[in-house]
Amino acid sequence: MAMPVFLGFLISGLFYRQMPGVIVSGWDRFGQPNGYLPRFWGLFLMPLTSLIMLVLLWLIPQADPLKKNVDKFRSHFDNFIVFILFFLLYLHLLVLAWALGYRFNMVYALILPLAILFWLVGVLLEKSRRNWFIGIKTPWTISSDLVWEKTHRLGGRLFRVAGIIVLGGFLLPDFSFWLAIIPPLLLSVFLTAYSYYWYRKGVGVN
Repeated sequence: MAMPVFLGFLISGLFYRQMPGVIVSGWDRFGQPNGYLPRFWGLFLMPLTSLIMLVLLWLIPQADPLKKNVDKFRSHFDNFIVFILFFLLYLHLLVLAWALGYRFNMVYALILPLAILFWLVGVLLEKSRRNWFIGIKTPWTISSDLVWEKTHRLGGRLFRVAGIIVLGGFLLPDFSFWLAIIPPLLLSVFLTAYSYYWYRKGVGVN
């Protein structure tokens, strides 16, 4: 699980001397650079972020009062962590490639991994069981196993659909940013309301 984190530090160290003093670290929705960092932070901020995320994602479930439920889908959660870490490594490699003089459409480069990310979020949601840290956490899903199940079952399907929508960015490049941003925002609002609906319907409170 720690391999992508290790690779991020290793690659940054190997290419440190070849990098410019200032590294592009951000792009706008049109793929144009709009953020910069000094060389050290441009090379090591992402690996450090990955390391912190790995530690937090490993520790948080251990402190969950409903850890026994997390254990029921822990393998899916661990797979999701691995993908997140490789996703961050991929972003880091794109930053390093740009710093080395390679030019490409950053928006296009992110469409497929974002689509896969949304799809895997959907899978994780469907497999999850009621807990305090992972999933769609509203007062109503936390209060009821049945509300949790209904909300996450639908949420899992919708997030997989969102992943397919993101792929539309290849066909509609001018809208690729919005195709990646709008679906999860709308889903967050909808699923919050959806969980409240089932709670009010009297599905059950644990």
